[in-house]
Amino acid sequence: MSSVPVQVTSSDQISTSKIWSVILASSVGTMIEWYDFYIFGSLAVVLSQKFYPTGNNTFALIAYLATFFVGFGVRPFGALFFGRIGDLVGRKYAFIVTLTVMGGGTFLIGCMPTFKTAGWFAPVGLIAIRVLQGLALGGEYGGAAIYVAEHVPDNRRGFWTSFIQITATFGLFMSLITVLILQFYMSPANFQSYGWRIPFLASSILVLISLYIRLKMKESPIFEQIKSTGMASAQPLKDAFTKWPNLKLVLISLLGATAGQGVVWYTGQYYALFYLQSILKVNLRTGFIIVAVAMLIGMPFFTVFGALSDKIGRKKIILAGCLLAVLTYYPIYHAMESAAGNHVVTFKSTQNPLTKAWTLTPLTTDPADPNKLVPAKEAPNPNVPMLILLVFIQVLYVTMVYGPIAAYLVEAFPAKIRYTSFSLPYHIGNGIFGGLVPLVGLSVCAATGNIYAGLWYPMAVATLTFIVGSIWLKETVNVKIWTEVGAKAK
Repeated sequence: MSSVPVQVTSSDQISTSKIWSVILASSVGTMIEWYDFYIFGSLAVVLSQKFYPTGNNTFALIAYLATFFVGFGVRPFGALFFGRIGDLVGRKYAFIVTLTVMGGGTFLIGCMPTFKTAGWFAPVGLIAIRVLQGLALGGEYGGAAIYVAEHVPDNRRGFWTSFIQITATFGLFMSLITVLILQFYMSPANFQSYGWRIPFLASSILVLISLYIRLKMKESPIFEQIKSTGMASAQPLKDAFTKWPNLKLVLISLLGATAGQGVVWYTGQYYALFYLQSILKVNLRTGFIIVAVAMLIGMPFFTVFGALSDKIGRKKIILAGCLLAVLTYYPIYHAMESAAGNHVVTFKSTQNPLTKAWTLTPLTTDPADPNKLVPAKEAPNPNVPMLILLVFIQVLYVTMVYGPIAAYLVEAFPAKIRYTSFSLPYHIGNGIFGGLVPLVGLSVCAATGNIYAGLWYPMAVATLTFIVGSIWLKETVNVKIWTEVGAKAK
């Protein structure tokens, strides 16, 4: 039995108030999912001591970052699974399921026993929950971005989808603010004992509110059109990845856009935080404040570069952000080391002869003897305004590469396989290439003793993206996605 075609409405006829309601419904849930995903990373220094053996802080932190990465590593699989659902059943249904899975996983982390009480069950259970969270996030972002993009005018897609782009940074920002508020009102002992659980448990309230909002949402008009007219793909995975023209486009989008975008995002926000706290020994709370303020100042620029991409194109802005990062990361991180006032110059790795565990200790110049190196203590008087400025510059690069990326990916792929095709390069670029930045960065610093060696990896990937993107990435700003399904575009 054939379906009766629905009346598709050109995006130019959708009112601004309707667009705002779509963005609000999509972005609130997406922000909560990012918060749920990133609160895990924001508490890395604290929770690494809760879920792994004590006595070896370096091992515990690297092991925790590896657990953190597991959530990133499975995101491409979530993209395939939920992308297929999104192309077969609908955008709305897919990201209702992802919100539920993510919220449940976050609540469970708040209930988890620690290594002290449960032994190795604690990290194993934590890894299992991170797998579920990674799968959920793999399906969430693509659904929300596509849902917004399939409601808005073709000539303002970069601007409107940039509000979804803000949610990732805003989710990270909210995770940092939540930790800061709790640390301000709780004693260090109480926060270490049970306070760290509160951000995980409290998010369940927000998840329920967002789920209520999403259940009231209607399906994307473009998806309704392709479904009712028989244009939908019966085998989205096969159509997306076994046909060379589309597979080629997926690979170009990955290596020429999202890989570089991913490492710039995680360097400018996450690695900057790890660098301040773990390498330069800036006070934990001060480090959170520096990064949170820089992100708050930088967030409006997502819409600035999203709107600019509607005028000059997506490709130029994304690749310019990658190139600026490659050219300036070294001087920026040198300046951060100077502004921290700790003059950390190298690391010393020492092995416990009994446990065989390695400990990484930042070393600084002895004030009494410039030729002698001593373990770095907490930075006594960091230049906070300068550090905020230096992190803000990195966040500005984030807004350049990330602001236009959703619009590009939506325009790059046809509607019938858009969810599947969109999600895979995005989540490999961000989940694999980007997610490895903190783990690889800290590991390379530990292996070399060079406090700047952690930048080699993101700089290399961003360089690759700039080269591949410059040669093969096509500009998509003039693509009319409504015309594809039979609507008259402006």
